[in-house]
Amino acid sequence: MYNFKYDIGTKVYFGKDQIEQLPASVKEYGKKVLLCYGGGSIKRNGIYDTITGLFKENGIEWVELSGIEPNPRHTTVNRGAAICRENDVDVVVAIGGGSTIDCAKAVAFAKFYDGDAWDIVTRKAKPTGFLPVIAVLTLSATGSEMDTFGVISNMDTNDKLGFGFPESRPVVAIMDPQYTFSVSKYQTASGSADIMSHTLETYFTPVKDAFLQDRFMEGILKTVIKYAPVALEEPENYEARANLMWASSWAINDMVGYGKKCPWTVHPMEHELSAYFDITHGVGLAILTPHWMEYVLSEDTVDKFVEYAVNVWNIPAGEDKFETAHKGIEATRRFFFDTLGIPSRLRDVGITEDKLEVMANKLNLTNVYVPLTSEDVLKIYKASF
Repeated sequence: MYNFKYDIGTKVYFGKDQIEQLPASVKEYGKKVLLCYGGGSIKRNGIYDTITGLFKENGIEWVELSGIEPNPRHTTVNRGAAICRENDVDVVVAIGGGSTIDCAKAVAFAKFYDGDAWDIVTRKAKPTGFLPVIAVLTLSATGSEMDTFGVISNMDTNDKLGFGFPESRPVVAIMDPQYTFSVSKYQTASGSADIMSHTLETYFTPVKDAFLQDRFMEGILKTVIKYAPVALEEPENYEARANLMWASSWAINDMVGYGKKCPWTVHPMEHELSAYFDITHGVGLAILTPHWMEYVLSEDTVDKFVEYAVNVWNIPAGEDKFETAHKGIEATRRFFFDTLGIPSRLRDVGITEDKLEVMANKLNLTNVYVPLTSEDVLKIYKASF
């Protein structure tokens, strides 16, 4: 197990009506808020009125950054940073899922940079300051409410890149499962696949002695397998929504990765799909994951895949390890495509074959669980197409 420092600095208010904690949380950091959100759903479901009402009652001023895209753009980040500078904002409050929270994190450092925020995402420039970010979660998926990372897209260059700074971790996360009742079946399925992918990226690493972390991750995976179908059929089932929401945070808040984490594989491959075709992130991950699993299955990795099949999918360990491993991969495939109803092929979500090589050539994945060249990535893309 690798050395690590344990420090999860997010204060979490989890459960029904915890939005009441928002005014006091804001006042710990200032009185002028940038309120970040995406489309109109928070106005239709009443969350916007609840939050702005609390602001009014508690003397909190706010300005707004609306229209944040599902794959947030660097241009939107720049717009938010300008609003912060013009209005002397103290704290950023993000209402939404990962896209909104990721954008808020980028705005938090872009406020202190006069150039294009893309410079910091690409590491051409270093951040010189950060605003505190408070997350009000409305979608169980990315875990951005408790992690240090974000992903921003530049559609001018067809790039989708991640960034991460210790200061980017939200200082507060307000997590009310009731706020996810109105999430569509499509987004619930996509978010569930995203949670599983985050977990799998850390589960399949070269570290073999992190027994406790692996058991944690198997629990997260089994939680999604149990509760995602329930949430699809009963969208207002509090137990299902609560378990998915907590699983989304723990899949990526660093705890399960301490002593085990290494660079991810499937996420960079999916980021190329989103950068060129603006698809839903979790859908792309679900399509790619079983094909990646089959591609990296070998004598060196088969024991881990057997462990996965037996402990996550309850498949009896047979004499032939590869047969057991293949059954675990097939169970993953069936869950994503049959149970969750996610499209099974890249062509089904608008990916065109002529771009597969272009996207693959931008990737050379080293230091990951199984290193992949651009040629390897292209083969996985083609198998997924």
